[in-house]
Amino acid sequence: MKISKRVLANAIRILSMDMVEHANSGHPGAPMGMADIAEVLWRNHIKHNPKNPKWINRDRFVLSNGHASALIYSVLHLLGYNISIEDLKKFRKIHSKTPGHPEFKITDGIEMTTGPLGQGIANSVGLAISEKILSAQFNRPNYNIIDHYTYVFLGDGCMMEGISHESCSIAGNMKLGKLIAFYDNNGISIDGKIKDWFNDDTASRFESYGWHVIRNIDGHSYEEIHTAIKEAIDETKKPSLLICNTIIAFGSLNKSGSHLSHGAPLGEIEIAQTRKKLSWNYPPFIIPNEIYNAWNAVSSGEEEESKWNKKFFEYTHQYPELSQELIRRLKYALPVCWKNQIENIIINIQKENNCVSTRQASKNILEKIGSMFPEFIGGSADLTPSTLTKLSYSIAIKSNKSGNYIHYGAREFGMTAIANGIAIYGGFIPYTSTFLMFMEYAINAIRMASLMQAKHIMLYTHDSIGLGEDGPTHQPIEQLSALRIIPHLSIWRPCDQVETAVAWKYAIERHGPTVIVLTRQNVKKQNRNMQILNNISKGGYILKESEKQPELILISTGSEIEITVRACEILEHDGYKVRVVSLPCIDLFEAQSKSYQELVLPKNIKLRIAIEAGISHFWYKYVGLSGKIIGIDDFGKSGSGKDVFNFFKITVDSIVYQSKILIEKYRNKI
Repeated sequence: MKISKRVLANAIRILSMDMVEHANSGHPGAPMGMADIAEVLWRNHIKHNPKNPKWINRDRFVLSNGHASALIYSVLHLLGYNISIEDLKKFRKIHSKTPGHPEFKITDGIEMTTGPLGQGIANSVGLAISEKILSAQFNRPNYNIIDHYTYVFLGDGCMMEGISHESCSIAGNMKLGKLIAFYDNNGISIDGKIKDWFNDDTASRFESYGWHVIRNIDGHSYEEIHTAIKEAIDETKKPSLLICNTIIAFGSLNKSGSHLSHGAPLGEIEIAQTRKKLSWNYPPFIIPNEIYNAWNAVSSGEEEESKWNKKFFEYTHQYPELSQELIRRLKYALPVCWKNQIENIIINIQKENNCVSTRQASKNILEKIGSMFPEFIGGSADLTPSTLTKLSYSIAIKSNKSGNYIHYGAREFGMTAIANGIAIYGGFIPYTSTFLMFMEYAINAIRMASLMQAKHIMLYTHDSIGLGEDGPTHQPIEQLSALRIIPHLSIWRPCDQVETAVAWKYAIERHGPTVIVLTRQNVKKQNRNMQILNNISKGGYILKESEKQPELILISTGSEIEITVRACEILEHDGYKVRVVSLPCIDLFEAQSKSYQELVLPKNIKLRIAIEAGISHFWYKYVGLSGKIIGIDDFGKSGSGKDVFNFFKITVDSIVYQSKILIEKYRNKI
């Protein structure tokens, strides 16, 4: 018996509203409104294998309007993915495969963690960029090993968020012809009908970006949706936006077209009436076998992948080195020569006597290691000459599809979310850059990188008041502390070229996001023996030790290490016993054994001073009530870096003065 497409779409509607009702929480409106689009897309166009959700040549799908998660869970269940009816019943319950918003690594078939509106479309741009570059680097005549589309659903909220402007502008500029977006144009958001606060000409906006726009699609007509998708697939030079006019909660008897269906269960009475209206005569969570059979994509998916596997086998025979390199990159495996080479680089840098900024140090290191990492994709938010991220081997992707550098323009938020997509796609290690102050524009995407544990390296230069004359608008004060409190984010603030090299080694080897914070001004290279050199990789270490048991510990990071060491030398000359501890990566130091932490910062040494040109509050956990913090709890000043440091009394003289007061006060007590 042939089942109508409307009935197949209704299976999504019914499961979605039942999931939300069972959880007594969620968003039924968008899943019910987009059910017809999802049915046409997944059953007729998306290339995938439910039994191998990580097949590399699958089409990618991202739900940017992540509150509609009931839709994607229903679809994946019907298709034959590892999501059972019991999983659907556990919607929005702790430890379930069906959390409130889609989460990467939690649920098979979910490509990206989405929910904060607009980031999903930006992530999708990153996925499409990845496909474009990887295909250019590895495909050969008759062997299109990487050849797939990226599809994304988005709603009015995504369109309103500024990140959609940033990321979609880049997508048009880069001519991402395999990116296809479906705009759920239902005219409703949480507050009601959007016409009073959102009346943009969205179609013209996207056309101005360089997108192919298909207007006024009836989002409940199989024929119109199908025709539009085929037209978008045929357009290879531009990304496509399909504007689908839908009715939120389509099928509901009384709440269709109403904001009341956006973010709350329909209620038992409304659900019963909706079942009757849709002629759905089955209890909650019961789907007839004939509907399952019509939806099931296991056999077709395995056949699709089997064809690809045969082609890849032939490709491996024809191009064994390319095949081996592709597999290495997709497994996130590091080059065989990596460990020995980076260790030699670090040792040789320690032997040098360079006095350079850590941003320059970062560039120097990338120049040395870049040939080992064809998977690097660099980029900057319109600050390339300042962040020093474009290298001798960098090739702009805009001009060469197999390139490795992206000029993101002044789009910090979009850049970070796009690079998250690149990181999650696999086969690449993206690094992005801007000034530390401007990470504020990107903070939610940084948080999402941490939530997904994306292998994304973020370089933030001009790290303090040391940048000088640009003044308080550009001088970061509280930003380091803001980054340090994000779970699972690793932050390095190196003091010289050696610590910068170790930071890069750590970031490349880590399976997760890393921030490296770098100076504009030159810094002095610190002296270290091999033991001290090895301890840098522990995130915190004794840089300079007293000849006798220390009575004071000076703790510092970054450029302030230089003045801290000089102050220590003066104090030692005056008869005081002082240890200097460098803490370039606090989260890594705190991951070390308790015995190592005690070795570096013994509890019995109560006198401590923390020195950092930033907010002071963070450091109380290290200095306690007996210590002192030399920091900044105000905005910066416009002037030379030296003058601004002097104004805030972050100087050698100040450290010496505060140290003597602290020690003498303690001595007088005993």
